[in-house]
Amino acid sequence: MNQDTQDTTRHVAACIDGSAYAAAACDAAVWAAAKLSSALTFVHVISRRKHAAATDYSGQIGLGSREHLLDDLAELDGQRARLARERGADLLDAARQRAQAGGVTESRPIQRTGELVDALQHIEDHVRLLVIGKRGDSAGDDNHLGSNLERVIRGVACPVLITSQTFTPPERVLIAYDGSATARNLIQRAVATPLLAGIEAHLVTVGDDDAQQRADLEAAAESLRRAGAAEVHTAVLSGDVEPALHAYQKEQDCDLMVMGAYGHTRIRHLLVGSTTTDMIRRAEVPVLITR
Repeated sequence: MNQDTQDTTRHVAACIDGSAYAAAACDAAVWAAAKLSSALTFVHVISRRKHAAATDYSGQIGLGSREHLLDDLAELDGQRARLARERGADLLDAARQRAQAGGVTESRPIQRTGELVDALQHIEDHVRLLVIGKRGDSAGDDNHLGSNLERVIRGVACPVLITSQTFTPPERVLIAYDGSATARNLIQRAVATPLLAGIEAHLVTVGDDDAQQRADLEAAAESLRRAGAAEVHTAVLSGDVEPALHAYQKEQDCDLMVMGAYGHTRIRHLLVGSTTTDMIRRAEVPVLITR
């Protein structure tokens, strides 16, 4: 039996920080936990890198006889660390309360210090689905995602649901399909998981519109129909992959995009290198990345 149909021991985990995306990540995790009948975990990580500039004073020049300043600075560092832990605890408590309002009576908080990817890799054997906002509280104001999210996508093996600033339960999902082994595995996961049950599916590829392409799409669509998808549409698009998919998503009012992390055609390049963050940054709806 597929793991998605029997595994209720692993959790849906949501990354919680002080960004404007944290509430949507919480809401998406509550939705996913209910759909998957899974427990819910909220994770907050205090980054050492973020405070690194304030913690290493051993190389400061010109202190002279005023070495007591090092003690004062070390004490200040301790205060910062304590405040960071308290702020994180408050954020986790707010997420718990929001989850309760959404119908989840129990959730587990986890707080770690270090790098986000390391913390997630430490718990990922117990994570069925990871939910994270596409921008964190240290991303700045230039609409640039930075490398942290890309490191998460590359660094964890579980599916990752990346949210925009708001989340509503999806009714129409765009599944990017390229006929690769990864894409076929994506369809098998979509068939097996309750996460997409009852949702209208749009199975879309970008490339040559030939008989083989249509046959591959129809075979995948039939698998979704047999699994109980509310409705399945197929489309072969032309042009550049990223704008073609975004245009279709807007035209059909799809409110979730699903993509495999690796494949063998042009869709593959969306999730390799610098275009990984470009695809997510330009998406106006949540994006689910699977292996």
